[in-house]
Amino acid sequence: MLPDDPVMLLSVINLKLRDFYPSFEALCEDLEADADTITKKLAALGYQYDAAQNRFVSSDT
Repeated sequence: MLPDDPVMLLSVINLKLRDFYPSFEALCEDLEADADTITKKLAALGYQYDAAQNRFVSSDT
């Protein structure tokens, strides 16, 4: 189960992407998580998924 808190969600998602999954799509499929919900929560913090880095990064940079 993924955390509801957006900051904790960012940390958990990026850790799992780094250590266990080759893509955000693979993570969502394996965890049966809704990609749109996660993307919207992290976008509210100013983060977006970068496929080249396989992690959510700040959209400010």
